[in-house]
Amino acid sequence: MAIKDVEQAQESKLGKGLKQRHVTMISLGGIIGAGLFVGSSGVIATIGPAAVLSYLLAGIVVLFVMRMLGEMAIAIPGIGSFTEYIRAGLGNGAGFTSGWLYWYFWVIVVAVEVVIGAEMLQVYIDAPQWVIGIVLLAILTLVNIMSVKSYGEFEFWFASLKVAAIIVFVAIALSFATGITSSGGSTFSNLYSNSFMPNGWLSVIAGIPMVIFAICGAEIATIAAAESDEPAKSVASMTRSVIVRVLLFYVASILMVTAVVPWETIVKGQSPFILAMNLMDIPYATQIMHAIVLIAVLSCLNSGIYVASRVLYSLANRNEAPANVKQVSTKGVPVRAVILSSLVGYIAVLASIFSSEVVFMFLINASGAIMLLIYLMICASQLKVRRHFERVEPERLVFKMWLFPVLTYVVIVAITSMLVAMAFTESFRSQIYSSLILVAVIYAIYYFKFRRNTSQAAMNQQVSQLPSNDA
Repeated sequence: MAIKDVEQAQESKLGKGLKQRHVTMISLGGIIGAGLFVGSSGVIATIGPAAVLSYLLAGIVVLFVMRMLGEMAIAIPGIGSFTEYIRAGLGNGAGFTSGWLYWYFWVIVVAVEVVIGAEMLQVYIDAPQWVIGIVLLAILTLVNIMSVKSYGEFEFWFASLKVAAIIVFVAIALSFATGITSSGGSTFSNLYSNSFMPNGWLSVIAGIPMVIFAICGAEIATIAAAESDEPAKSVASMTRSVIVRVLLFYVASILMVTAVVPWETIVKGQSPFILAMNLMDIPYATQIMHAIVLIAVLSCLNSGIYVASRVLYSLANRNEAPANVKQVSTKGVPVRAVILSSLVGYIAVLASIFSSEVVFMFLINASGAIMLLIYLMICASQLKVRRHFERVEPERLVFKMWLFPVLTYVVIVAITSMLVAMAFTESFRSQIYSSLILVAVIYAIYYFKFRRNTSQAAMNQQVSQLPSNDA
């Protein structure tokens, strides 16, 4: 099994500049982005108030995946990129494939966020969008190059502002919906006056893949934990609090939006939070939400550079990426990995000169179902790693997945069902197919460049050990 191989490759020269508060806020910020503040409009407009159930079910799936990841992270602590746990359970091919898939996913996030961020900042800055994008990306690249602590501090404050904004919004909306601050009394009737579930249960289930894309990101805390003083404690704390975050930040805020705003008035692509704040007569609602979304975009951009660079560094340590990428600065930062991981962002900004909308849609489609496929691999890995330690070293299993193996199989079936549903849904079909093609291409590279060479080397060694004719 690959567990021993993963443990032997643990040595890392990365710095240890992150504290518990950094890792906690990184995991909090990882699930709060523009997908909540703007992207939720499409989910609500399609599903109605029952969208809150889609967010709840998606949150439960993510919770279980994070619990599995936490179990493996504490059993095999401090190995850097969480894709190494996939390698531990499923072997080098899966580790290589998931590592490059995850790197690809996050460099696409960097590209998307820098294009959005530049477009938003153009409201305040009189300069071409591509110039703003390059300067913005350069600033956050420098933040990541300085030290891991500088990244942690920036993300700590970005995440803190996002968390504070959601808590304040939920409190204000609850006061309005209950009739305390609204002139017309309680508005909770908006949840059911025009049907709570206008398109039935099928729409709720079909909406889960859309929501998964919005709430993924909590797993980056396991990467950040490897650069903290107490990685096991950080991971355990993160996985225990995932459900609280999902319930508060997504379920509660979506519930409050649909309680304040008649769902049929919500328009795809327009922030339902702005609509709710305008209905509650919040002064400067549009400007406030614009600032919050901008902070969310900058946070995702900052985290995207960090995560992509650490995954690339981990692959380089395995000799599965260019060797010079694993060189680190005196502060323990993989500078070349940071620069290479931000490169796609610069290309996207320059391409957006011709058509930002075309570039944006291409990048979104390119990332497709990658996170669902990676979550599926995490589940399969946890099955094997858990059984290995139950057999060999049960004392390592101090943080366990609940109701093993039943819940693990339930999550595998749930994720597989989502992927199948995407394949049969016209709007998602191109994404699932492009993602599967990408998986096939990456694994083919592994097979022909690494596995076949390894097999040939082993065969040559066996032949060299055979007795010669002279003997």
